[in-house]
Amino acid sequence: MKNDKTHKISRLDFLRLTARSVFLLSLGGFAGAVLARVKKKEAVWQIDPAKCTQCGKCATECVLRVSAVKCVHNFSICGYCNLCFGYFAPGQRELDTGAENQLCPTGAISRKFVEEPYYQYTINEPRCVGCGKCVKGCTSFGNGSLQLQVRHDRCKNCNECTIAKACPSNAFVRVPSDTPYITKEGI
Repeated sequence: MKNDKTHKISRLDFLRLTARSVFLLSLGGFAGAVLARVKKKEAVWQIDPAKCTQCGKCATECVLRVSAVKCVHNFSICGYCNLCFGYFAPGQRELDTGAENQLCPTGAISRKFVEEPYYQYTINEPRCVGCGKCVKGCTSFGNGSLQLQVRHDRCKNCNECTIAKACPSNAFVRVPSDTPYITKEGI
């Protein structure tokens, strides 16, 4: 006859062992999820304002019907000029808000009087098609407070950006999704 020694475990010990195992497994799963999130930062497309030449391809090359690229106004570096080269078409004699005097073909920029001689310029993003005419005027003759940016609430982030492929200045770059915008202060 064999000497059969069986190891009996009490119900309380079994529950303790199970609770420890569940705790350790969940702790390991949590640590793995955090590590995976830290390692895998998603990247999104953005326009580097230092490289952008305002060629107009953002308005025509996007896979969306209306481009995900929009003009944004960096108020912190704006001069609030009476004569804004991003707002007025070149050679205007009158500095009024008439459509014939505006540079933007869709009327996406509005001008509001602040105090003499300052005006605030605001972009109506749904009207903006991303043509870059206002940005070109502001960059060429002004302080460059207008710039083009990919708006991520509209972009499909398809990873095969047709605008990036068509961009003659290679201004489209991949940036981490937790810091998706490049501003001129960051250059």
